Amino acid sequence: MNSALFVPKQCLLAMLISLATVPALAASPTLKLQPWPHTQEVSINALGFVPGQSTTERLASAREGLLLLDAQGRELSRLEGAFEGLDSRALGAKALVASLDSTRQQALLVSLDPEKRQWGKPLYLPARDFPVNGLCLYRDEASNLFVFLVGEEGKGEQWLVGNGEHLNERAQRVRGLPLPPDAQTCQVQDSANQLFVNEEKVGWWAYPASSEADAVRVPVAMRTPFGDIQQAAGDMAALPGGLLGLDPQAGQLHLYQQDSKGWAAKASLALPGLNEPESLAIRSTQTGLELLLRDDDNGRLYQGQINWQPASVSLPPVLPTVAAIGQSEPVARQGDAADDPAIWVHPTTPALSRVLGTNKKEGLLAYDLQGKLLQELPVGRLNNVDVRTNFKLGTQTVDLAVASNRDHNSLSLFRIDRVSGELREAGEIPTPLNEIYGICLFQPVEGELYAFANGKDGRYLQYRLSAPDGVVKGELVRQFSVDSQPEGCVADDQRQRLFLGEEDVGVWAVDARADRPATLNSVIKVGPQLHADVEGIALYQGAGNDYLVISSQGNDSYLVLDGEPPYAVRGAFRVGLNGTAGIDGASETDGLEVTSANLGGPWSVGMLVVQDGRKRMPEQTQNFKFVPWSEVAKALRLP
Repeated sequence: MNSALFVPKQCLLAMLISLATVPALAASPTLKLQPWPHTQEVSINALGFVPGQSTTERLASAREGLLLLDAQGRELSRLEGAFEGLDSRALGAKALVASLDSTRQQALLVSLDPEKRQWGKPLYLPARDFPVNGLCLYRDEASNLFVFLVGEEGKGEQWLVGNGEHLNERAQRVRGLPLPPDAQTCQVQDSANQLFVNEEKVGWWAYPASSEADAVRVPVAMRTPFGDIQQAAGDMAALPGGLLGLDPQAGQLHLYQQDSKGWAAKASLALPGLNEPESLAIRSTQTGLELLLRDDDNGRLYQGQINWQPASVSLPPVLPTVAAIGQSEPVARQGDAADDPAIWVHPTTPALSRVLGTNKKEGLLAYDLQGKLLQELPVGRLNNVDVRTNFKLGTQTVDLAVASNRDHNSLSLFRIDRVSGELREAGEIPTPLNEIYGICLFQPVEGELYAFANGKDGRYLQYRLSAPDGVVKGELVRQFSVDSQPEGCVADDQRQRLFLGEEDVGVWAVDARADRPATLNSVIKVGPQLHADVEGIALYQGAGNDYLVISSQGNDSYLVLDGEPPYAVRGAFRVGLNGTAGIDGASETDGLEVTSANLGGPWSVGMLVVQDGRKRMPEQTQNFKFVPWSEVAKALRLP
């Protein structure tokens, strides 16, 4: 039962008494409804307002075309065709209109210039392999434009169709979305990034609209006996902080307010004279809400006003978005497979540098800077990986990659050829950990190398690595613990410091030297800025500026802090989609890595690599996203 919809009698009486003493807009909502004259020669099935507060024009879809109407219902312009459904968004000085072409059985988007009363060239989505019942538009925080399709048998899809004031030349499918089996319609409230979908026999649902979000849903309102919907959850309209929904069989319009606990019913308004109300459209005015309705029983149209507006809702801060300009090929295993990257910098030819990545269902992967897979080393379930240069392997000098191997609770070692970049297995070091997890390397001086390995029980083991006879060995030199599950770690070789993450607690700093006490000093705790789980940690060391980069997995963001006390927070950002390059954003990130090395071209001031836990556009197995550090610095205004 939705407890937010249940109000005890004594509380209801107190609410009614209090409402009687406040201004009209806050009193019990009332509806004034009257017939709306319209063009009689067309069969209108959906209504809408032209985006913009100062406009008086209306939009309509009909079996005879898409229509631009004046406030009196007179036709001003028409796009010929047969259309069903309607949604719109501002597109600069124009309007973007979405509808379903009944003849072609395809969704389309078309621009409209209301002042010139001219329709643009339609952009058609590819024909789908399922019947499309409804559609709705969405503009995200980065001004990307999307259209959601609601289909039969629970099929839903999200498509990228434009950005800012421009439509793309072609639409790109971003993801599939499981929806209720009898869903017919949808609406999106852009500022809250919420997608609303009806399930006629159950209720109205709210989903995250972000293209990187998980497909979870929460109820807005349910049918009796679990909520206040008497018969059916029909068409709806969304606005900041609120939702209006039609129960066409009961002839009621329901008003809902969102708050920190969920959704609460505010009023149920009767719709006298309407036998089957559908096609609800609303917009805010200074005195409340203006709405349009259609009676599906006889095709008559109505307009009205409601003296109510939902209260404002506190929303998370809008974070800047940067786009990846490259990505790796997807890993060769399904599910949660890709985990942690590392960056190996070629000593003489930066363009030949490598991005290493772990596949925790298979082994170690090596990519070039364009994301092409160059090597697969199937050595077991590797979780984290780190790299250091100039390691003495007998009489040879090699670069070394070390990964945590969950199959053997060991450290897997790989030598990297300093000319070709080729990786080869270089041995294995067993550990007493029951469930090895993270790994990072520490190189305080040339010729000396340490590995930190942690387990799920919170233990950290520090090993001194050496190979005087050509076989890598590990000597355990120190142990310490954190109280709960640890995650990623990174060592600051210059300042001999280790940064480590504790998933639900925060980030700590500890002296990395083996002969020093392992005293934990708090860098940042989980809270408003850092959202659990704390995952990957990396260190950017530039010319005079060091930054910690942390995967704040709980809100799909990345937090940047100064790399020295007092570890001031420089800001947070998200990795969003790059429509031009056809690269989706990154979310549910586990590991990450960053370098300040000049790798050439867009990587002239460094590269950030993040694991993408939800690969989309198209939907594939997980991979790694490549982001120019210059874009991060620009977004956060770093010095």
